[in-house]
Amino acid sequence: MDQLIHKIVTAHVRGVGIETSLDPMPRLSGRIGDRQVLLKREDLQPVFSFKIRGALNKIASLPDEALARGVICASAGNHAQGVALAAAQRGVPATIVMPTTTPGIKVEAVKARGGNVVLHGDGFDDAYAEARRIEQETGATFIHPFDDPEVIAGQGTIGLEILRQHPGPIEAVFVAIGGGGLAAGVASVIRYLRPEIRIIGVEPVEAASMKASIEAGERVILNEVGLFADGVAVRQVGEETFRLCRELLDEVITVDTDAICAAIKDIFDDCRAVAEPAGAVALAGLKAYAARDGGEGGALIAVNSGANLNFDRLRHVAERAEIGEGREALLAVTIPERPGSYRRFISILGRRAVTEFNYRYADDRRAHIFVGVETKRAGEKAEIIAAIEAEGFPVVDMSDNEMAKLHARYMVGGRVAGGIPDEVLLRFQFPERPGALLRFLESLRPQWNITLFHYRNHGADHGRVLAGIQVPADEREAFDQALAALGYPYQDETANPAYRLFLDGGPETAERAPRAEAS
Repeated sequence: MDQLIHKIVTAHVRGVGIETSLDPMPRLSGRIGDRQVLLKREDLQPVFSFKIRGALNKIASLPDEALARGVICASAGNHAQGVALAAAQRGVPATIVMPTTTPGIKVEAVKARGGNVVLHGDGFDDAYAEARRIEQETGATFIHPFDDPEVIAGQGTIGLEILRQHPGPIEAVFVAIGGGGLAAGVASVIRYLRPEIRIIGVEPVEAASMKASIEAGERVILNEVGLFADGVAVRQVGEETFRLCRELLDEVITVDTDAICAAIKDIFDDCRAVAEPAGAVALAGLKAYAARDGGEGGALIAVNSGANLNFDRLRHVAERAEIGEGREALLAVTIPERPGSYRRFISILGRRAVTEFNYRYADDRRAHIFVGVETKRAGEKAEIIAAIEAEGFPVVDMSDNEMAKLHARYMVGGRVAGGIPDEVLLRFQFPERPGALLRFLESLRPQWNITLFHYRNHGADHGRVLAGIQVPADEREAFDQALAALGYPYQDETANPAYRLFLDGGPETAERAPRAEAS
């Protein structure tokens, strides 16, 4: 331990690496009982990840003759960028072996930082084997992403900075675990200098290789890992990192995808920064700990380990964050297929915000609705379910149903055999305020049956709604007048080919003249 602490204290992580800030999170602090929450901002490093520290320290430890032969690593993520930039800073040639399946944006990022990219194999194991082969062939030094004393020491400098930046009471420090290098380094220095501080590792429940290894008393290899938090999706932790984490960590907490998404949102709300899933894992663990344990008066500190997020994943994060925060209930509700049922159901929800509403007519007996409802306090979901069931509507809670959240919510609907007589399809903009949906329903005559409804809150000041309504031809004028009085902007989509092909079900040659747009 003395040797490792000496390595951490004397580690070379400056140059392109920086001392990152320890930022307060006042909004989250208030939500968890006014317990002080601080976030170590490793996402502010030049490669947007803590990985630069270990790479810099490892390269700084190499003798001149090794530097002349260059360095090599295998990675498709943050380690690749860290090694490339650290090597470029010292003028050392760096070869980065990446799987051929690596997204082009990551390949270009490594090249831009001076790395010589070799694409090989379909996955990390293939790339790793090729890197080891090139190591033997060229004499380049292999830089392991986590299971190396110099890399561990480099990551451990984060712990030194935390203790210097916050000399006051600290209850616990939370660190994400992938291979274990970050956790091993931070835990080593904090346990040595401030043994009263709890050190807690955090892993995704779908990639909890360290937790499984500690429980088994030996390193285990997971059969598979979930890839949402790909930066910590490691099937087997390192030999040295396992030894250190088993000895130094107080516990390992696991968190699910929804909790990680909620933590990403918390970081954005307090810091206006967008963390990658792996970067938010530690904060998700902090929140789970705070909900479980009473405070001891010290700060709770989480390490935001990175911000290398593919932009197209933001949609998924936004969808799941409210559920992970316990602020949205997803319910499947069955109501009778008769006039007035919708209005009665929405009335049960009262002034609560409806975040999603999916329905498509199937038969004349009953309707199955997929609905999201905003909740603001613990226990409110149970109250909503009880109120709906008290009105005789069966309810199934879908909030923890992974298939429903990933797929079924987007597949509610479909074509109706033979089509629906007198159906018109309208695309609305609803104002995002409580009661907007109920006001819409109350504007319709009871005989104008709703046959399709799709709505999802997207965080704007208006909601996008697609509605199918049965309106006999001789009542169209009255229908138009009702919509004009309602005042919600809309567009008639009855002639839209997407409706005709996927939702209508009637003869595709039928004449369907669009009606005028209203606003």
